[in-house]
Amino acid sequence: MRRTVVIDDKLLEDAKKELGTQGVRETIEMALKEAVLKAKRERLLKAIGNVQISLTAEELERMRENDWRE
Repeated sequence: MRRTVVIDDKLLEDAKKELGTQGVRETIEMALKEAVLKAKRERLLKAIGNVQISLTAEELERMRENDWRE
């Protein structure tokens, strides 16, 4: 879908640098995708809430070393 928009040149250049994109379309699409992902992550975190973990740093390290997922 074609759109005509007015975008601040400095903002666009900053976004290109931050996102590592080249063209205007690529930059805008990447920025929109990032915005959607951010909103989804925030909703997910809200839905999950806070989780209390009562492990020490040593216990966490031991779990990592033993690859506890297997």
